[in-house]
Amino acid sequence: MKKLHLLVIKSFIGTFILTFFFVIFILLMQFLWKYIDDLIGKGLEMNVISEFLLYTSASLVPMALPLAVLLASLMTFGNLAENLELLAFKSSGISLVRIMAPVMIISAAISIAAFVFANNVMPVTNLKMRSLLYDIQQQRPELTIKPGVFDNTLEGYSIRIGSRDSKTSLLRDILIFDHTKKQGNIRVTVADSGYMRMSADEKHLLLTLYNGRTYEEMQKQKKEKKHIKSYPHQRDRFEHQDMIIEMTGFGLNRSDENLFRNAYSMLNIGQLHHFEDSLTMDLDTILSDFHYTMDKTLVDKPKNRLMKRSRIVADSVKAARDPGDIVIQKILLDTMFTKLNKLEQRRALTQAITFARSNKSITKSNVGTNEWKISKLRRYQIEIQRKYTLSLLCLIFFFIGAPLGAIIRKGGLGMPVIVSVLLFLVYYVISMTGEKFVREDILPPFAGMWISTFILIPISI
Repeated sequence: MKKLHLLVIKSFIGTFILTFFFVIFILLMQFLWKYIDDLIGKGLEMNVISEFLLYTSASLVPMALPLAVLLASLMTFGNLAENLELLAFKSSGISLVRIMAPVMIISAAISIAAFVFANNVMPVTNLKMRSLLYDIQQQRPELTIKPGVFDNTLEGYSIRIGSRDSKTSLLRDILIFDHTKKQGNIRVTVADSGYMRMSADEKHLLLTLYNGRTYEEMQKQKKEKKHIKSYPHQRDRFEHQDMIIEMTGFGLNRSDENLFRNAYSMLNIGQLHHFEDSLTMDLDTILSDFHYTMDKTLVDKPKNRLMKRSRIVADSVKAARDPGDIVIQKILLDTMFTKLNKLEQRRALTQAITFARSNKSITKSNVGTNEWKISKLRRYQIEIQRKYTLSLLCLIFFFIGAPLGAIIRKGGLGMPVIVSVLLFLVYYVISMTGEKFVREDILPPFAGMWISTFILIPISI
């Protein structure tokens, strides 16, 4: 039995490592395809690209582990069934459950490791990855001037070229507006041809211009007698001219990671629960303050704003009355309103409209604040449940993949890949639907995030 278990474990471990890196590569390519526009043309150094790919790959581990377990179990037991090894084991009186037992323990260990990784490592990698991605997105792109279009990438300059020779990189019909003095188009350079290249330290742009002119308007002056402004003009002609333009703002500036630290994907379970409790208390406070404000504006408004003071009975008169003389009468608002004179009616209507508008404004403000806090709370609650569901999914996918591989009897990367992708897509669609229902406050967080797991558990059993 020990040799049998060792054979199954070796078959599973090797296949699992292979499929894990295969899935990481696929997910990484999908991520890079999504953000390809933010990464191309930035002039990033190799160490920055390597750091970004490392953090991104680490953030994809919790998603890759379940799919890798499913694919590895399908391939492992598919190979055993295809080579009739499972048939030999069963003919010896060994059940499929006993064959699966050592891999079952490994899958449980992978589930625990996935939870530990998602709770302790992934928040750190997400923080560093998102911070670096933000810095890359904010970095100004490398200068790529298109023919026939004014390019304002360089601060203080507007450059247009007529054409570019793809072989020699020679630029023709060059037009440069110099705005560095911030006085408008007072300096213009026109050249028949030229070259453009970066300096060795990539901090300056070097322009070599041929056969051109420079036009510059001098400082404005006033004539003493006629008080008319005159604008002296200077023209320079050149056959060869070199320009050096500083590339300001083109370096990768790393921002403070603390700016992103409170995002839901950068927190562990304890921190997520802390923010969940804080937001719940804030919502309770908002609701309590709203009810108090509504009671004050609708019930406790002083009635002397609507009626004359002469009609209000003094407190001393109320105290002198016999309690037996108090009679509770039904109040008809329409009747009371008709008894008021026109001035009092107009005043009552004005005050009522004012109260209604004030209450409407307070209600809209509280609704907006409440909805924003609820949506933020749902994000934290979704992330809490996701850490548990993705970890448990490793074990569930094993219980689905191992028997399914024995039924399919196909190893390799053909049929197992197709079946794995289809199963994972079904899970992913159900999971995303449940998450959307949670974000829209249709389902509670637990039900929305666990619905896909509850559907797969009977299938795995």
